[in-house]
Amino acid sequence: MRVLVLYAHPLPESFNAATHQAVLAGLAAAGHTVDDCDLYAEGFNPVLSPEERRHYHDLTVNRLPVARYVDRLLAAEGLVLVFPTWCFSMPAILKGWFDRVLLPGVSFTLGKDGIARPALTHLQRIAGVVTYGRPRWNALLVADPPRMAVTRYLRMLNAARARIEYHALYDMNRATEARRRAFLARVERAFAAW
Repeated sequence: MRVLVLYAHPLPESFNAATHQAVLAGLAAAGHTVDDCDLYAEGFNPVLSPEERRHYHDLTVNRLPVARYVDRLLAAEGLVLVFPTWCFSMPAILKGWFDRVLLPGVSFTLGKDGIARPALTHLQRIAGVVTYGRPRWNALLVADPPRMAVTRYLRMLNAARARIEYHALYDMNRATEARRRAFLARVERAFAAW
């Protein structure tokens, strides 16, 4: 399977970098073809320009500014997002990828009735690997937006055809080294089983 891995953390020495490596190791062990998209390393611009917004619904030009990322998404059969939770949300660079790449004609189509219909139906697997500084109960107070983005929003764009997984390390600020190592091992095993 061809898997697009979207990684969103600026520090190569971070625990998120270690989770990213665990994902890559697991997918490699399973023999998948991996398109590793490190948004920070690639210098992805998360800002939706006025011109892009103006042409958002024009299918003849809307994907031109991000064609490389659209092509990578459309070529994928699996999608994995690896990111930290900051301010109860995903990092701005990843949110900007959602805003700029999940376009009409790419992730959904709009019928004459104005109803959005899923277009990412080619994805067979979708997963999130996410860290949280706070405990799970704290994230639930605000409905856990990162989990909703992966398990509900992407599911809607996929018409619930893909198997969805969510691997979260909550309360990372107080996680012991043993707990962190166990999470990395669990993540690697999960993707080796894909």
